[in-house]
Amino acid sequence: MTATDALSDFHDLLQAAQRQPQPQRLLFVFARREIDHHATPLQRERFAAGHGGYLQPALCVDKLPAEVTSFAALVAESQTTGKHWDVVFVGGLEGRGGVAPNADEAAQPLRFMVNAINEGRIASFAAFDRTGQPLTFV
Repeated sequence: MTATDALSDFHDLLQAAQRQPQPQRLLFVFARREIDHHATPLQRERFAAGHGGYLQPALCVDKLPAEVTSFAALVAESQTTGKHWDVVFVGGLEGRGGVAPNADEAAQPLRFMVNAINEGRIASFAAFDRTGQPLTFV
């Protein structure tokens, strides 16, 4: 999957993962909007209006595409953790020789994803809001 693949919704992402020549493991990092505790009153006002702040990874998980039946199911599963999130970033980990990567092989790439999000390097990930709509960051 490439970052340039056009996704109109989460279902498109699942379909794209299924079409890859090698089996995939999907990597999910759920992040919540945060604001720095040193923010100015104007920054706090903008944040309250839905602008500004930063995204803080809150939860991560890896799954085979077949384990994700829908975005609604993913949201429902995430709610069982009790962790709030606003955006989910999705990456893919390609298998080899017709075998999908296992969960152990996904651990380090998930850490790399979390680090990339913390550093603002998000262009290579698909991102969706809580309703499953794709997000574009500028």
